[in-house]
Amino acid sequence: MPTDTLFPTPTVLSETRDDGTVLVWQEAELGPYPRAITERFMQWAETTPDQVWMAERNAGVGWDKMSYATGAAKIRGIGSGLLEMGLSVERPLLILSGNSIRHGLMALGAQHVGVPSAALAPAYALSKGDLAKLRDVVGQLTPGLIYVEDAGPFARAISEVFDADIPVVAATGTLPDREVIAFDALADTAPSPEMEAAHAAITPDTVAKFLFTSGTTGSPKAVIQTQRLLCSNMEMATSCYAFMRDEPPVLCDWAPWNHTASGNKAFNLAHYNGGSFYIDGGKPAPGAIDETIRNLSEVSPTWYFNVPLGYQMLLDAMERDESLRETFFKRLKIMMYAGAGMSQPIWDRLTRVAEQAVPGGVLLTTAFGSTETGPLAMTWLERQEASGNLGVPVPGVTLKLVPQGDKYEARVKGPAITPGYWRAPELTSEAFDEEGFYSYGDAFRFAEPGDPSKGFYFDGRLAENFKLASGTWVAVGALRAKLANDLKGLASDVVIAGEGRETLGALVVPDWDAMAKLAPGKSGTDLLAAPEIRDMAQELLDAHARAATGSASRVAQMMFLAEPLEFERGELTDKGSINQRAVLRNRPELMEKLYSDDPAVIGV
Repeated sequence: MPTDTLFPTPTVLSETRDDGTVLVWQEAELGPYPRAITERFMQWAETTPDQVWMAERNAGVGWDKMSYATGAAKIRGIGSGLLEMGLSVERPLLILSGNSIRHGLMALGAQHVGVPSAALAPAYALSKGDLAKLRDVVGQLTPGLIYVEDAGPFARAISEVFDADIPVVAATGTLPDREVIAFDALADTAPSPEMEAAHAAITPDTVAKFLFTSGTTGSPKAVIQTQRLLCSNMEMATSCYAFMRDEPPVLCDWAPWNHTASGNKAFNLAHYNGGSFYIDGGKPAPGAIDETIRNLSEVSPTWYFNVPLGYQMLLDAMERDESLRETFFKRLKIMMYAGAGMSQPIWDRLTRVAEQAVPGGVLLTTAFGSTETGPLAMTWLERQEASGNLGVPVPGVTLKLVPQGDKYEARVKGPAITPGYWRAPELTSEAFDEEGFYSYGDAFRFAEPGDPSKGFYFDGRLAENFKLASGTWVAVGALRAKLANDLKGLASDVVIAGEGRETLGALVVPDWDAMAKLAPGKSGTDLLAAPEIRDMAQELLDAHARAATGSASRVAQMMFLAEPLEFERGELTDKGSINQRAVLRNRPELMEKLYSDDPAVIGV
């Protein structure tokens, strides 16, 4: 089916104020949405009780599947049990494990009765360090219950960080210092009148969950997610992906539920529209991508999300495996990417493969938002020749562009915006302007100057930008995307350095698989030093420098990172994106090396 029949064409309105501030919104109004996020789930349990809600791999080769009817019964049971244990907004549910059917049931069971849930990246609790991030989170939330899929791996964190009177629910495993409540026992709790009353008492302002920011701009903060935020954002998404109203979506998704992109958007999209969510146990990493490929060889999604690196790894398989390609594209309507900029070579390859599989191709696009905005605030629903267009505001959202020098700072307002940060009134106050718009701290630029209907491009995080010794400002975000693209596959990402120096430098995160194809039989530091790699990198950096328009867009020297970036040091977020400032702060010795005559440095 042609893509232009699957997605609405927005009518974009705008207003420019005397001070240069621009307001942008859609003419279409946001449709009605439920009072509570589980209302739709219960609706599907009545109308399509046998429809698969969620599936995950079992110990064999098949899938364990749960229907809407079974899921609804367990959600009501869990909600009843949580109330019996005294959980509340002051004593919420803390989930430490990764994605699973039981994880989903626990979160929805809590939200069904007005008890917030909060999922953390498992790495917070499995760290071999001092568990400082976990202690910080626990101090902010004061949880009343912990859920873990398997108690064993979390024994140290639970013993050292949580008070002994905080109960633990687990599907398997035991703990040496406290009793573990069996998940099945909790889920089989008889539905209680108190549960029904608590559900009926939910309002749009009820706190549904807490999500922690990924830490790219400082310490993780507990972002309040109200029922209104979740429900209105689902209606915004469904108004964009209009095909879901007639065809229940099918998702096969790996992204972690402790992050807003999957934990809010993808997770809720399925049950909001009566669809099916297949949990992908893989991820875009060497070895782990094999599980994603296996799953996509069996499941044909209608809506698919991945980060650019994930698409790159899938392409390596799809270009060889016709069966995988056919299954993946069989009923696919849209491919979403986010988390990092997509290079033009990956965009072109993905577009070409899609056009080979589907007459007319499949829409490839991105969206923009944050933990504080639902996440979905902007998207683009027309075919493009290149990546990067963030689109226009979705129905119900007003975009405010405030002039900041030669850039525009992006701010948004709408029903899917957080009311603030939990127990942090000062941070909340700082996040909103005098008109109640949430400030991203990001800069945008018009795709076509003066025409908001053509969308916008990301123009860097204002907090990441810095000045060279000459006083020239460097737009880091745009330059990172440009250099990664100019390196044509050798880099999976880059970190830009040079604050206070005369020239720009870059630490380059290698694309090891691409390099291995250029220098077969080599690995690690030998691969980075291979003449084939060095010569190609030199040629590409020289071409980048020749095309630059000035010192603020010209990287003069670069060095490949031999050692991986570390989550525990804040260099990587749980979704895999790079915290630029943390890398520069943690690795001063590499900064000195980058501006030396060390043989590892490649200079123009």
